[in-house]
Amino acid sequence: MAEGEAVRADVAAGGATAFWTPGTQILWRYRENGGAHFHIARPVTVVRDDADLLAVWLAPGTECVKPALADGTPVHVEPLETRYTKPRTVQRDRWFGTGVLKLARPGEPWSVWLFWEPGWQFKNWYVNLEAPLERWGGGVDSEDHFLDISVHPDRSWHWRDEDEFAQAQRDGLMAPELAEQVRAAGRSAVEVIRAWGPPFSDGWQHWRPDPSWAVPSLPEDWDRTPAHVST
Repeated sequence: MAEGEAVRADVAAGGATAFWTPGTQILWRYRENGGAHFHIARPVTVVRDDADLLAVWLAPGTECVKPALADGTPVHVEPLETRYTKPRTVQRDRWFGTGVLKLARPGEPWSVWLFWEPGWQFKNWYVNLEAPLERWGGGVDSEDHFLDISVHPDRSWHWRDEDEFAQAQRDGLMAPELAEQVRAAGRSAVEVIRAWGPPFSDGWQHWRPDPSWAVPSLPEDWDRTPAHVST
């Protein structure tokens, strides 16, 4: 992946903003909660990038980095009581199933993901509560906040992973102040859902990837810590 390729930079007093052109391959990463190291890295292809929205495509079969317990136990099968306290490492793996379209607005404490069943049957939207994205030359970084929301085609919705959100607080991964900020962000997202505002009303479920796009490769230095550009 060539950093800076197909990137338009607009430099202004007090900082710089950069927008990637469609087809550019970047990294979408998450830091460990409360830490400086990255434990999730996903190469994605830019669909749209401007002052209002970043949209990226995570293609099926993409090699990614995900967290794993040091003893080899998959994170999702570890009992919740010890899921966040046992020693961890990371491992490379392929994104399974269908691809995912990720949408994020600058400065917003969540991103919205779209999932499909095989054959492009739309399944649902997924609101991932997280720190606002930080941009750098090779992609965007964030920190996941455990709590999520599922939104269905009939516009119904429900909270997800409330048990993980509570456990993370018990294990000291999330201070009470941050937990309240996450809850407030979730309530704001619910207001958008109830009003059926963007991006739910924008028709992204009908979007399809450019068939000429290659599946991005995971770079060896996926965990580098560059200077960040902006949020």
